[in-house]
Amino acid sequence: MIDLYYWPTPNGQKITIFLEETATPYRIVPVNIREGEQFKPDFLRISPNNRMPAIVDSDGPGGAPIAIFESGAILLYLAEKSGRLMPSDTRGRHTVIQWLMFQMANVGPMFGQRGHFMRAAPEKIPYAIDRYTNESRRLASVMDTRLAEAEFLAGDYSIADIACYPWVVGVQREPEQLDSRPHLKRWLDAIGARTPVKRGMAVMADLPQPPLDEKARSILYGDKQFERR
Repeated sequence: MIDLYYWPTPNGQKITIFLEETATPYRIVPVNIREGEQFKPDFLRISPNNRMPAIVDSDGPGGAPIAIFESGAILLYLAEKSGRLMPSDTRGRHTVIQWLMFQMANVGPMFGQRGHFMRAAPEKIPYAIDRYTNESRRLASVMDTRLAEAEFLAGDYSIADIACYPWVVGVQREPEQLDSRPHLKRWLDAIGARTPVKRGMAVMADLPQPPLDEKARSILYGDKQFERR
């Protein structure tokens, strides 16, 4: 059984999608990041960077429990343990790892910052919005070029696709961006049609998301995140 410390964000959805794809038993442990639950001592023992998702696998290596934080590390661990969604040959494995790192180092940060400055920042800063919008669109074009030559990012469907999808799916709200990126559109449609992906994306998706108040803003982006708790 996997205990998944979770909130419905793109990084959390990566893990629910993987668990649904592999029919791995799991239990959701909600971590309300708007209320500061990510700073609780019990959670920090699992995820010292005070970020979700994190997992505790009760049947870890040698039969002993193991805690893993960082969504990319979790995907690698679960793929290795299950033998699923990761090639066994060295070349194929490192193709997947490259595209997984592409998401972790590029897609997540750039798409995330774009979303922050467009929707969450207390003031609109045109330079920041343009900077992260342009970089997000560049990355979408990188994916489109890759997907012109391969059905999925690493060739076969893998954790690389699972990592990218929750971050990139929002591009569907901008159809003009997909008009010039037909291969990315085809990929989004194909992954979004998968039943396990639908189930993974639906976990806690009906949770109300009211506008950020000052308390939540302080916890997520302000001085509260630096407090010792």
